[in-house]
Amino acid sequence: MDDTCTVYQTVDFIAKKWTLPILLELYKGTNETRRYSDLKKNLPGITPKTLSQRLKELEDHHLLTKTIDTTAFPIKCHYTLTPSGIDIIRVITDIKTWALKWNITNTTCEHQDCKHCTHQPEHKNTTPRKQPQEPPTRHT
Repeated sequence: MDDTCTVYQTVDFIAKKWTLPILLELYKGTNETRRYSDLKKNLPGITPKTLSQRLKELEDHHLLTKTIDTTAFPIKCHYTLTPSGIDIIRVITDIKTWALKWNITNTTCEHQDCKHCTHQPEHKNTTPRKQPQEPPTRHT
């Protein structure tokens, strides 16, 4: 597939580590809104730097909006899915419906609607380990 293809670019963006869990956490929030601290708490293992980067990328792609509440201390940042962000959630839900229809199952998936999911994402280090090499055979 050509990397200038719209489908390729969209899947490549959504597949970035932590992007999908962030979108789903926003979807679970009241009015599709969450505070930064709520996102951090509900996404164990994500670093503050990565969370900030992904939120900025999602904002740049118009999938969420950031609102800063300076009327009280401490200052609070709220992130809300945009209509475009809600549309991508519908696509994700359609993928889930397709997977369930065709028996692509996941034992941790208990809800048809991702909004009610309580499963916490597990992100492990995905750097491949070097496999031990057998010593070369000596011919005598």
